[in-house]
Amino acid sequence: MTMPRLLASVLAGVIAGGTVAVVLIQTPPATADRRGHAPIVIGHRGASAHRPEHTLLAYEAAIAMGADYIEPDLVSTKDHVLVARHENEISGTTDVAARPEFADRRTTKSVDGRPITGWFTEDFTLAELKTLRAKERVPDLRPDNTAFDGLPEIPTFEEVVQLALKHGVGVYPETKHPTYFDSIGLSLEEPLLDVLNRHRVRKAYIQSFETANLRELSGKTRLPLIQLITATGAPYDWVAAGDPRTYDDMVKPEGLREVAGYADGIGVDTRRVVPVDAAGKTLPPTTIVTDAHRKGLDVHVWTIRNENSQLPADHRLGNPASPVYARATGDVMGWLSRLLELGIDGAFCDDPAMGRAVVARRSL
Repeated sequence: MTMPRLLASVLAGVIAGGTVAVVLIQTPPATADRRGHAPIVIGHRGASAHRPEHTLLAYEAAIAMGADYIEPDLVSTKDHVLVARHENEISGTTDVAARPEFADRRTTKSVDGRPITGWFTEDFTLAELKTLRAKERVPDLRPDNTAFDGLPEIPTFEEVVQLALKHGVGVYPETKHPTYFDSIGLSLEEPLLDVLNRHRVRKAYIQSFETANLRELSGKTRLPLIQLITATGAPYDWVAAGDPRTYDDMVKPEGLREVAGYADGIGVDTRRVVPVDAAGKTLPPTTIVTDAHRKGLDVHVWTIRNENSQLPADHRLGNPASPVYARATGDVMGWLSRLLELGIDGAFCDDPAMGRAVVARRSL
C-alpha cells in the first residue's frame, strides 16, 4: 500500500451575497476497500446539512467539502425539463404557497397510490418555476439553513451537470416517481440521458427505487445503475403491476442475483446493513454487504446525517433533556466508520465534509 497523502483540512466559510465560497486545500485518496476501490462520498441533495437541499448553493458547498458525487433528485416541468427537487410537490421546498399568482395551481393528485395536496412541478413551465425561490425543507431540524431562504432558484439538471463538470466531480441523479411521470406523458429517462450524453458525462451513477426504468436504462447507457432499496415496502412499479414481492425479497440472494442482471449496485437504507430495535439501538449487522458483493454489486448506504434525531440511539451524544438535543451533532463519525468497516462502497452524506473526514481518516 502506498503512503497516503494527508488531508490538510476542509476550510468552509466565506459567504457573500448568498453564494458560498469554500476552499478545499487537499483531499487524499482514501485507502481502497476490500473490493479494490475507495469508498465514495456522495453529497446527498448537495450539502443539505448546511444549505437548503437541491440548490446550487448546496451543490457548490458539497463539492468544496470534498464530495466525489453530487446527488440531484429529478422531476419534470410541464414543458418536460428536468429540475432538481426532492419531490414534485414543492410547497415544502419553495415559496410557491406565498405566491398569489399561483394560488389556483394548488391541487390534489395521486402519486404512487397516495393522495397528495399542494403544488406540483409538472403544472409549471420552467420559466414559471424559475420565478420561485427555494427554502429549507426541515427548518426545525436545521434552523441555520433558513438564512438562505428566498435566495436560490430551482436548478435544472443541466445546470447541476454543468457545475459538476466544471469542478471535476460526478453526478448521481435519481429518477423520482418514474411510473407516475410515465403516466402523464413526461418520461424522465429520455431527457436524463439527453443531458448526460450531450455533455459527455462519464462520471455518474443513475438510481431509482423502481425497477422497470432501470431495466430500460440498462439497454440504453453504459453508466452504472443503482437499485435503491428502502427498509420496508416495495418498488411502486411492482405494486402497480400486482407483483406481490417486496424489497425484503429483493435483498435475498436470489433477489440480488436478479438485480445484478440490470444494475451495478444497490443503494440501501442503513437499517438494511445495521438494523435497529424498537428503541433505535443498533442490532448485529446483516449479511447484505457480503451477499451483494458476491453478486458483483456495489453497496451504497443512505443517509448519513449529523443530528442526534437522525442517528441510531447508541450514536447520540449530549443531554437528552436539552431543547437542542435532537438537532445537536451526535457520533456521526463513529456511525459512518462502523458502516465502512462492514465493507460498504459509498455513503450518501448530508454533510460531505464529515463523510470525507471519516473516509480520509481510514487512509492514515
